[in-house]
Amino acid sequence: MFTYRPIKTFLSFLVAMTCALAFTVSASAAESAKAFYKGKTVKFVVGYGPGGGYDTYARMLAPYLTKVLGATVVVENQPGAGGINALNKVYGAAPDGLQIMIVNGTGAALNQLIGTASVHFDLSKIGHLGTVSASPWVWIVHPGFTPTTPTAIMKSGKTLRWGGAGIADALSDGADMTCEALNLKCKVVIGYKGSHDVALAVARGEMDAMYVSDTSANDYVRNKEAVPVASMSPERSRFFPDLKTIYEDIKMTPEQKWWFDFRSKLDDMGRILVTTPGIPKDRLEYLQAAVKKVLTDPKLIAEGEKSQRYIKYINADKTRASALSLVASISAERKKQVKEVVEVKFH
Repeated sequence: MFTYRPIKTFLSFLVAMTCALAFTVSASAAESAKAFYKGKTVKFVVGYGPGGGYDTYARMLAPYLTKVLGATVVVENQPGAGGINALNKVYGAAPDGLQIMIVNGTGAALNQLIGTASVHFDLSKIGHLGTVSASPWVWIVHPGFTPTTPTAIMKSGKTLRWGGAGIADALSDGADMTCEALNLKCKVVIGYKGSHDVALAVARGEMDAMYVSDTSANDYVRNKEAVPVASMSPERSRFFPDLKTIYEDIKMTPEQKWWFDFRSKLDDMGRILVTTPGIPKDRLEYLQAAVKKVLTDPKLIAEGEKSQRYIKYINADKTRASALSLVASISAERKKQVKEVVEVKFH
């Protein structure tokens, strides 16, 4: 009893000192990162042209990030290959933490999964900052197209022309998988700069159909540029509460259900924020904290609600885990089948 208390007291002292030291180091690192960003210019990359959903989100977030980081955040559009070219550039940039990107998580994960030749990034190594939003995707057609339900389109035997940006950009590969699952006659045309340009092509009747996030679909339908066919998620879209899901409209075979379940998991990746891999740990943590502060800001959330660009924040660790789980989720045989459908069959 005589020696226990001094030892216990000494151990408690060590624990307290260790915690204090850790706190001091953490605070010092945060202060170092804050000083680094003060007065700097941070490039906020969008892999699509102006006017689309990703561009709209980036321009909504940029002023908030500018305020929180103490840096000037400038949005830069770099369209090409459905965002893959821009992501490759950010991935290979100098690891200084001065570039961030809003990424189509669906397209990025799928491109890595099928081993697309143009992919030079790895979602397991990139600097994850968190998820901005994730929402159901919707199948839309131009206003003069008939019929307008999945079952009726299947029975019609019509050939559908779908628009996309790159081979696996969420727009085109969503179309590919829909056509494969429903055994539709389809032609998927790529080369558009982004969802905004595809929507214009649909509105003009240049393309028949489009696979797009419900936030963007809502804009096109409200402007009478398109008509909704089905929500492609198991759950109905908040924008189209009376629109049946593909699960409700089609009596699915097990094979069809596999395709739509897989597709739904891809779509759930949503819009993610990333930075160059290998940046100093204190800067990565500072960026992650800044993103969390911005995406949980009631003012930004209200602004998103008003413009119907909803915020659904998911932290960096969970975002990274979801990406890795998805990439590792299917067998080699299925991966080969998906690759054939996405890259060849309807192009």
